[in-house]
Amino acid sequence: MHSQFRPCIDLHNGQVKQIVGGTLHDTDAGQLHTNFVSAEPAAYYARLYREHQLQGGHVIMLGPGNQQAAAEALAAYPDGLQVGGGITVDNACEWIGRGASKVIVTSWLFPDARFDRARLLQLAERVGRDRLVVDLSCRRRDAGWVVAMNRWQTLTDVTLDREWLAEIAQHCSEFLVHAADVEGLCRGIDRKLVAALAEWSPIPVTYAGGASSLDDLALV
Repeated sequence: MHSQFRPCIDLHNGQVKQIVGGTLHDTDAGQLHTNFVSAEPAAYYARLYREHQLQGGHVIMLGPGNQQAAAEALAAYPDGLQVGGGITVDNACEWIGRGASKVIVTSWLFPDARFDRARLLQLAERVGRDRLVVDLSCRRRDAGWVVAMNRWQTLTDVTLDREWLAEIAQHCSEFLVHAADVEGLCRGIDRKLVAALAEWSPIPVTYAGGASSLDDLALV
């Protein structure tokens, strides 16, 4: 399977931003570090992606105040963008109805930072495996890459490996993995993580984080 470029729209307080990974905190807004804050709305980028026929991109709602902007982006490119951020079994179908091609879920699968397989099965049954993307964004630790939730503030009980990915892949159609340690720094991708994902995952994976040039895209 060949790699392909996929665009994204990260939303914070209703604005399109590129945020340095891990600097977005619930309790200390002063730690937020952005590389880019757009003067254009989310729908502008959705129309741009539609015009250039870019498939499989995603809209991520980073905290409250982003639902309207996300809905406008989906309306501008129906069935062309995935949506994530606050997705649960209760609202997933609503977002599909608003035009999302797929829903992306992370934190809801990890109550108290522990993976809940029953929740994954429940959500897969509700929206269908083909409509579900599991976000396994992670941080590197001594034991390997540990899945992080709550905008990458909280480490979970899952360390990525071949066996675990194979199990989860039975219930979703794709993985989304941000390398949180390099996200937004524009200093290069996590090459070892990219290689591990390519070797371990039996389903498509969207990797994000650290790209600084077209050479990084070629490496992926």
